[in-house]
Amino acid sequence: MNLRPALKETIILWLSLLILSGLGFLILQLPASREWMWRQTGEEAFFAQVKGLSDLASDRVRPPLTLANEVSVAHNDVSPFGVNVFLEQEADPAKRELAVKLAAEAGYKFLRQEFPWEDIEIHGKGDFEDRRHEPYRSAWEKYDQIVELAEKYGMELVVRISNPPGWTRAQGEGENNVDTFAPPDSVQDFADFVTAVVERYKGRVRYYQLWNEPNIYPEWGSVAISPEDYVTLLKAGADAARTADPDALIIAGALASTINLQPGDPPPGNSLNDLLFLQRMYDAGAAPYFDIMAMQGYGLYSGPTDHRMHPRVINFARHQFVRDLMVKNGDAGKPIWIAEMNWNAAPDDVDPRYGRVTLVQQAEYLPLAYERIQAEWPWIGVANTWYLKRATDLWEANRQPEAYFRLLAPDFTPQPVYDAMKAFTQSVGQ
Repeated sequence: MNLRPALKETIILWLSLLILSGLGFLILQLPASREWMWRQTGEEAFFAQVKGLSDLASDRVRPPLTLANEVSVAHNDVSPFGVNVFLEQEADPAKRELAVKLAAEAGYKFLRQEFPWEDIEIHGKGDFEDRRHEPYRSAWEKYDQIVELAEKYGMELVVRISNPPGWTRAQGEGENNVDTFAPPDSVQDFADFVTAVVERYKGRVRYYQLWNEPNIYPEWGSVAISPEDYVTLLKAGADAARTADPDALIIAGALASTINLQPGDPPPGNSLNDLLFLQRMYDAGAAPYFDIMAMQGYGLYSGPTDHRMHPRVINFARHQFVRDLMVKNGDAGKPIWIAEMNWNAAPDDVDPRYGRVTLVQQAEYLPLAYERIQAEWPWIGVANTWYLKRATDLWEANRQPEAYFRLLAPDFTPQPVYDAMKAFTQSVGQ
């Protein structure tokens, strides 16, 4: 065959590329290559790993993030091991204590616990008696015990203050409780409640998170998401807390990671991208009113080793975007604390809207997440596992995927991830 030289060279080039791509494909299939790709992409399936490498290559064309790892960060000389608990939902005080005991035995040093406003100042302003059942009792009773349990087991509390009672809003709770979490009509009512909580536990509780996920429905109710309105609430609460206890440290309401841009849409669509929400918080003057930034840290659809960074993709590394934004707003000296973090081990018959991993993967991923936090991100302080346990099996009975983040079943049966975390914290000397 007598081919022209240019055509011959083209054929040779394509044959070479085919051979090299074939060899590359074989090389990528090697166990060492698969492990390396997992460490870059957080993906375990081969073709997902290959796509992940392509995504990483695309990341190179975006401007680098400014993380200021060399800057000294306040309030970060703490154990990273925190866990979310629902102790107020345990009717039996002995079960509350067992939950705290098991959390401590797993190596956790922080308990992130909500003190729901609607469960303490129940019937009206300044009324702290619980008259929902007989005999009547102080609404503070179980929260006093929660504080005592934390002290008994050498743990610190991150107290989340949110969930206003219906009397704080002229519209009440709304149809089908759509506004159970909505902000109060008066920020002074919120400030007064914060004062009551902080004065009661002065010298015993240091960390207070004011609100939760103010950038999404349902945590801001059915009203339009408003960073400016949240800052007004944050300022009132922070001023009240610091007046009641100058040693109190204020944690901003944990931002939910979302790419949505519909703050004024009808629920459940009303939500606002976390990065835009935070920048508008800064623009509204939020910086002086929080000591610690908080955000959610779910891995969702990839593992804890995922290094991909795209602002419209939510993965475990997303907090680097928040850090970059904080640095650019002059807040490099403040830490990020992760309010909720885990992977969802939903069974096959449950909607995998938070991703889906096996129980074995969940037990592997969570310790790896803590390992990466300690190795790579000196500006992250406490990372709170979501969650220890629920008091009942209602979530499981309704086949809700939220049930399968748990470390313990409602009857206290340890899940594999609980045992894995206990072994990990022991291995690192916690």
